[in-house]
Amino acid sequence: MPERKSDIPSPHNFKLMVFGQIISILGSALLRFALSLYVLDTTGSESLFATMYAISNIPLLLAPLGGAVADRFNRRNLMVLFDFTSSAIVLCLIILMNVGKISIPAIGVTMVLLSIISALYTPAVTASIPLLVEKHRLEGANGLVQAVQSLSAVAAPVLGGILYGIMGLSVVIMISCISFFLSAVMEIFIKIPFEKRQWNGRIVPTITKDLKDGFIYVMKQKFIRKVSIIAVLLNLVLIPYFLVGAPIVLRVTLQSGDTLYGIGMGVINAATIIGALSIGLLAPKMKLKTLHRWLFASALFLMLMAVSLMPFMLGMGYCPSFILFMLGAVPIAASMTIISIFIITKVQKITPNENLGKVMAIITAVAQCAAPLGQILYGIVFESWGAQIFIPTFFVGIAILLLGGLTQRMLKCEEEL
Repeated sequence: MPERKSDIPSPHNFKLMVFGQIISILGSALLRFALSLYVLDTTGSESLFATMYAISNIPLLLAPLGGAVADRFNRRNLMVLFDFTSSAIVLCLIILMNVGKISIPAIGVTMVLLSIISALYTPAVTASIPLLVEKHRLEGANGLVQAVQSLSAVAAPVLGGILYGIMGLSVVIMISCISFFLSAVMEIFIKIPFEKRQWNGRIVPTITKDLKDGFIYVMKQKFIRKVSIIAVLLNLVLIPYFLVGAPIVLRVTLQSGDTLYGIGMGVINAATIIGALSIGLLAPKMKLKTLHRWLFASALFLMLMAVSLMPFMLGMGYCPSFILFMLGAVPIAASMTIISIFIITKVQKITPNENLGKVMAIITAVAQCAAPLGQILYGIVFESWGAQIFIPTFFVGIAILLLGGLTQRMLKCEEEL
């Protein structure tokens, strides 16, 4: 039966959502950066800031709840509601500033509330993508959304630093408030297909049952269960290396100055953006049964990074070690983004729309829970092996090599979807 014209996704709706994401995510990233600087400048306490940041990330565990909500309500309306609510929260912070009652606890509450909204907001966006683009364009669409998020993470410190330094905190907060408002207005004009589902009782019991059904669905689906395990292990072993290890290597081991440190981290972040944008071209040639080759290649690049940190390389001067380290780090950063988007897209294609929000949110939440544990472990390891940092880097390479073997075994019998 041929598709009706109304059944074919309109690129216009996807473009509106992407533009809304650019405005909203950049505004949110600017706000987090500016508030972070303000807390550090006001208190001079790095531990206080770290504690507040950790607490503000706890609501990310609410992502599965956001997925259940996204599968029950109109996802367009949810995005509009969440952005308007974020704008209102930031407006309250502006009012507090104007009456001279802004405080560290008020900033902490604001960060937590915005984090809660973000946890509920993200599943609505992720679950909407398959409804706004055709299946053969899904990898590219996911890559574009991921690139927007990565680009915001790169641009926020630059823009936030300039605006905060020249105009102060109040201007950055005002820009963030306007950004959320404009994003909400733009999302009003998006048309996302919505099929109303029957409610079996009150809202809370129904959402609770949906959430339970989502976990059961994930556990019963062999492929989703397998890729969830791979995602958790990657977030436990490799991702934290770049979040914690790379900055320590560049700043402490290689003793990079401000400029070269900024260049190094900027290039690594840029690699994730390039990886996200290139997935649309690479996806047709990628297969589940050969996904392990990307991990094997990453393990080899980690060995190259380990060599760059060996005493004989460090003795040759700064540039050889820096260049060799970056030659290993850049392709790994790009590869991890490509693998992540490829797996996410496969899950999106096989998951029914009524479960899509829950499934994507559960996978994301489970994987993200592993990252903080990995960061803590790396912090301890790098502190213990500070003088011989090539040793833990070498063992990370071994771990990824083993993970590649596990991935080969787990996915070799999976049919292409």
